[in-house]
Amino acid sequence: MMAAIRRRRRDWRGWQFAGPFAVVFALVFIAPLAYALYLSFFQKRLVGGNSFVGWDNYVAALSDPQFWDGFLRVVLFLLVQVPIMLVLALIAALAIDSARLYATGLFRMVIFLPYAVPAVVAVLIWGFMYGDNFGLVADLNRMLGADVIQPFSSTWILASIGNIVTWEYVGYNMLIFYSALKTIPADLYEAAEIDGARGWQVIRAIKLPAARGAIVIATIFSIIGSFQLFNEPNVLKPLANNVITSYFTPNMYAYNLSFAGQQYNYAATVAIIMGVITAVIAYVVQLRGTRREDR
Repeated sequence: MMAAIRRRRRDWRGWQFAGPFAVVFALVFIAPLAYALYLSFFQKRLVGGNSFVGWDNYVAALSDPQFWDGFLRVVLFLLVQVPIMLVLALIAALAIDSARLYATGLFRMVIFLPYAVPAVVAVLIWGFMYGDNFGLVADLNRMLGADVIQPFSSTWILASIGNIVTWEYVGYNMLIFYSALKTIPADLYEAAEIDGARGWQVIRAIKLPAARGAIVIATIFSIIGSFQLFNEPNVLKPLANNVITSYFTPNMYAYNLSFAGQQYNYAATVAIIMGVITAVIAYVVQLRGTRREDR
């Protein structure tokens, strides 16, 4: 009898450790998500206040050209910027792991350092360099005698933002890949050397398969980050006001609907839709990556 009572008491000890986290998780994550979902089924009207409208907000959002304009823009950003960033990060990780690079500690710190810079500060730095009337780009254009480089034009604005994001996150992804490469047993390299494998053969047969899991994780994080694109265009908007619209990305659209337009219900709907789309795409990428790794 006493043993059963003690066992029952011991079972509660786990909750004592997990309880504070569970409370914070519920308050910080579950409650706001549930409230946003609740808001998305209502509309605020001049007469009657908040009224239940069912799926009307979702139907309106899915037929909203401004929402789809921002969504397609971040999809294009994802398809171009993410592969470039991950390839650069993988090359950097392979270079550090090769043991043929001098001052690897300094090289690793220099590449990782931009990630340590706050995102807003990083965008302000690049915004100054991109300026049409001041900064590095303006000086280069004056030197060339024409406006050859136009980072804030409608043609190049997405590439300019992609350059900033790549500069910020290459070091972060490099550390993920480098950590995966450091877990490779030395026996595999010795066996490869005995078999006569060199250079690219070692990379293709040993290093890339070992880093596949890390590549999947970095890809998922990058996909989520692309769909959450907000800081960079929002900070650059005063410098490119005619190019970066209030619906430049879905997150900017939801933000401006809520804080500028006071349309909290519709903003919550846009946020919920983007959350579902992001979760589905991230899950599909994870599932495909896991299957390939199992093979």
